[in-house]
Amino acid sequence: MLPRLACAIAGTALCSLAVLFGAAAPVHAKESADPTALQTRELKDLFFGEALFDAYQDEYFDAIVGLDTELKQYRLLDDPELDPFSIHFGQAEFAVGDLELSYRMHQEAGRAIEAVLKGNVSQPIKNEAAYRLARIHYHKQQFANALHALEMIEGRVPERVRAQEQFLRARVYMQLGRFEEAVALLRDLKGEKSLAGFVEYNLGIALLKAGEAEKGLQELDALGRDAGNSEGMQALQDKTNLLLGYQLMEAKEFERARTYFDRVQLSGPFSNQALLGAGWVEANAGRFDRALVPWQLLKQRQPTNPAVHEAMLAVPYAYGKLDVHSTAAVNYGQALDLFGEQVDVLTHSITSIREGKLLEALRRKEATQVKNWVVELRKLPGAPETHYLLDLMASNDYQEFLRNYQDLNDLFERNKSWLESLDAFDEIIALRRSYYEPILPGLDVQFRQVDARIKMRMEQRQRLARRIDNLLVNRRPELLAKSDETEARLRLEKVRALLAYKPSLNSEETEARVARLEGILKFQLSREFDQRLTEAYKHLQELDAVIATLQETYHRYVRSRQAATHSYEGYDDQIRKLRGGLNRSQDRIDMLMARQGRMLEQLAIHELDQRRAQLEDYQIKARFALADSYDRANELQEQRQDAQKVEQYREQVEQLKEREASKEAPAADHPDGELLPTDNPPELGEPEQGEEIKSEEPGDETGEGADDE
Repeated sequence: MLPRLACAIAGTALCSLAVLFGAAAPVHAKESADPTALQTRELKDLFFGEALFDAYQDEYFDAIVGLDTELKQYRLLDDPELDPFSIHFGQAEFAVGDLELSYRMHQEAGRAIEAVLKGNVSQPIKNEAAYRLARIHYHKQQFANALHALEMIEGRVPERVRAQEQFLRARVYMQLGRFEEAVALLRDLKGEKSLAGFVEYNLGIALLKAGEAEKGLQELDALGRDAGNSEGMQALQDKTNLLLGYQLMEAKEFERARTYFDRVQLSGPFSNQALLGAGWVEANAGRFDRALVPWQLLKQRQPTNPAVHEAMLAVPYAYGKLDVHSTAAVNYGQALDLFGEQVDVLTHSITSIREGKLLEALRRKEATQVKNWVVELRKLPGAPETHYLLDLMASNDYQEFLRNYQDLNDLFERNKSWLESLDAFDEIIALRRSYYEPILPGLDVQFRQVDARIKMRMEQRQRLARRIDNLLVNRRPELLAKSDETEARLRLEKVRALLAYKPSLNSEETEARVARLEGILKFQLSREFDQRLTEAYKHLQELDAVIATLQETYHRYVRSRQAATHSYEGYDDQIRKLRGGLNRSQDRIDMLMARQGRMLEQLAIHELDQRRAQLEDYQIKARFALADSYDRANELQEQRQDAQKVEQYREQVEQLKEREASKEAPAADHPDGELLPTDNPPELGEPEQGEEIKSEEPGDETGEGADDE
């Protein structure tokens, strides 16, 4: 287990450095390599299956480490064809390049694919490899290199990537300004289900860039009417309608533009921009009352959105155009309050980022477990307001920096875990040494004693085997006698010796009796010799089985004894080298994380600075507009007051005239001819000449009052 883990750690360390510096060896694909490298119909090797499982879970790093380790061990085998991994060897070599591409190890994946292109493989495999190489260059925005890789394709392209290859070629043409060729390719792709919506959108853009504006608008209009029911297709449909709306608004076709803005969903990602555009369409057409409808709706949305900020100024602007200056002034005040709050939020966010709170939040475990974590981290205490960074975070450059930083952080945590594992291995080895070293010497003594006895028994067995083999040539029944028979034979031999020693004891009867007993014994041994020889062979075979078990036990003990020693000896140097390599890679990862972190912080601070500067500019505009609205409201109020004064003066003049007329009528008709007094009270005095002129020309009086004001 430990050697395999050591290879895995070493392979992982090399892989982590390859991510940083591109130091791994290129992969050489064989003829047996299957382009569907991450698919297999029949799995024969568990380790290859484990790598596929990791790849299906998007754990590309673990999959690369597993395959690299397995490939390295496979190449060190004496008889690799006996390993079940040999069935998947070519597929695994091709899969490494696929996984490196998925893990954004573009340099390594590019070298692996170039090795396939130069290798002795079939043309369809080369064509797919060229397509993958072109995709790498496209993601790196190396469009000329991507086109060069696509031009390496000859003959038939594998059906599973034919549509993707043609779509990639069309996008490369668009990036290089070859829109007519892109239009031709995209028209051929219409109807491809896997690319539905995206082909039509790019075709419309290509037609617009190629100068066929009307056809491009028609293509985009069809997509904007019905792109599909899925969430992604609905977003694409809204994006298309938004693009058409602003395109037509710039062309001053406001009625057509309003139709496209109205198609955008109110809850989609492009709804804010659509509401803003719909309001400007009405405003440009002079319908400010109708422009207020979408702007008022937009004004109530997320206060960090740029469209909402613009709507905060657009609403009072429309009220001003409608001569409702007091309401405009109130809305300008609300805008100033909101802008002030958001400027403070942005200032706090910039301070938080400079203190490292953003990077600290990105390093949390939730970053890989919670969906939209970059947005959700705004809820953490002291974290920056990330709603202002949504547009920045959606850009390819920022996403690349962010993924690199997160991958580096993952490598850092993995290395840290592996260093802790090495410490644990040190403890395990120390425990094993402390356990085995005291007991192994005693076991060795006992083993040597048992080993000597085993050797003695083996020699005895060999002697018995030789004796039995000799009986086949020399028939000697006495060698197969039983113990009682052997004892009887020995007693008869003693009797013979005694009779020879003392002839006086010998007689014919005694001789006959001894001879008869010897004859009986020999007859019995001779009669049972064959049967006893057969039984001896059977017993010898049974003894061989027991000896085989004994030998297996012996060898098993020897292996266990060696394993016990190997379980704690010989690992110190290996662990020391692994620890040194991990510490060096940890230092490099730490350095690169600092660089990537600074890039992320600088991009975020630059974005927030721009938004803060924009809000401060909005504040200045809102202050001037607020003052102007107050002036216009006061001017309008004064004009109304002057008009009321003129109206009151006219009423007074009419009343005076009516009174004079009523007084002159009775004097003329008085029978005594009594005259009215000629001196009137001051309050009924005749108006001055200037006042008479003003009463005759009220418009002039109002104008002068306005000028005086």
